[in-house]
Amino acid sequence: MTTDAASTVLPDAVYSELRSAVISQQIAPGASVTESAVALRYGVARPTAKTAIEKLVTEGLLRRERHQTARVPLLSRADIVDLFDARAIVESAAVGALATGGTLPAEALAAHRALLADADFAQHDIEFHRALVAGQPSPRLARMHAGLLGEIELCIGQVQAGRLLTAAEVGAQHQGILDAVTAGDADLAARLTREHIAGSRDRLLDRFDTTPH
Repeated sequence: MTTDAASTVLPDAVYSELRSAVISQQIAPGASVTESAVALRYGVARPTAKTAIEKLVTEGLLRRERHQTARVPLLSRADIVDLFDARAIVESAAVGALATGGTLPAEALAAHRALLADADFAQHDIEFHRALVAGQPSPRLARMHAGLLGEIELCIGQVQAGRLLTAAEVGAQHQGILDAVTAGDADLAARLTREHIAGSRDRLLDRFDTTPH
C-alpha cells in the first residue's frame, strides 16, 4: 500500500469503527468522545482521531458546542417524538413517490435481504430507509432526510441494543412497504411507512419512560 493510500484508509477505518461504536451504544449516549480517548482506543495519532470525530459531528452522530468536548447525543423524549414525526413525513412522501413510479432501488432490496440474514440489523435497516429516500426523484426530499439521518441512526441503534424489535419483525414490515411500492399503491406504501416508523417510536418511548435518566 502506498503512503497516500494508507493515509486515506486509516482515517476512514477509524471513522467507520467509531461510527459503529456510537450507533451500537458501545459508547453510551451522553458519553464524551475526546481525541485522546479515540487515539488510544484505536491506536492512532490524535489528528486521525480528530478527523473521525469531526466527521461524526458533521453527520449529527456526535454533538459539540463551541470549545467543548464532543459527546454522543442524549436525546430527550421530545427529541425522539419530533425526530420520528419529521422522519414519517419525509419517508412516507418518498415511498409514495416511488410507488407512483413503480420502481424499487436495488440498494433497498439488497439492504432488505441483508437485514433478514443478520440479527445485528441496525446498519441494514438504516441503509434500507436511506436507499428508499435516495431512490425517489426529489433531491430536496433526499437532502431533508440526510439532515435527519444521524439522529435516526442513533435511534435505530437504540432499538437494536434494547432488543425492542427483531430482524424478522422489521423485515416483515419492510416487506409490506416493498410490496405496496411494487404494486404501485402510493397510499398504502405511505401508510405502512408511517405505521412502521410509529411502531419503532412507540417502543423507543416506552423504553425511555422506564429507564432512569
